[in-house]
Amino acid sequence: MKTKLTLTIKKEVVEKAKRKAASQGISLSKMIENIFEKEEPELEKTPEQLAAARFLERLKNETPIKALDKSDKELAREHRDKKYV
Repeated sequence: MKTKLTLTIKKEVVEKAKRKAASQGISLSKMIENIFEKEEPELEKTPEQLAAARFLERLKNETPIKALDKSDKELAREHRDKKYV
């Protein structure tokens, strides 16, 4: 089932999109439809998201660190006591 969609886009962007669709021999509607019909559309990621993904991949390959014998609260208390003695 097809549905009509109204978008508000800068005129220059619309013209550019129409030229791109025409260069592919399809309508602008069909071009947009093709983009979102893909099973796994490629979403643009920010540099921060790409860096986070790389970092997570690196973490998967790291050896887990040994658990500490003391809780974070205990370690913070010890640090505070040493600092302000």
